[in-house]
Amino acid sequence: MLQLLLIWSLNALALLAVANFVPGIHLDGFAAAFIAAIVLGLINALIRPIFLVLTLPVTVVTLGLFIFAINGLMFWFAGSILRGFVVDGFWHGVLGAVLYSIFSWALSSAAAQLLRK
Repeated sequence: MLQLLLIWSLNALALLAVANFVPGIHLDGFAAAFIAAIVLGLINALIRPIFLVLTLPVTVVTLGLFIFAINGLMFWFAGSILRGFVVDGFWHGVLGAVLYSIFSWALSSAAAQLLRK
């Protein structure tokens, strides 16, 4: 349970960093970022796989680039259902999803290295 809270906290920090880099993404603070990180995790675990299967032909034709559109839609969807987390449009969602993945990966990798020592 403690590891899950750590991952959610790191993802919330990554989301705050994304909000500072992308002008079309707005957060009301760490609490909103924490809740958004949880919701994004649930969306990516439950809804995203369904979209990936349904759009598999398009993804194959575009050599996987359509996955960026799916990630952007999931990010934009999370911003539309949460109070305190706003994504202004689809392209802000795509850029936010890409940066969120990079920042989340970097923070998780750094935390894993620190915990091993």
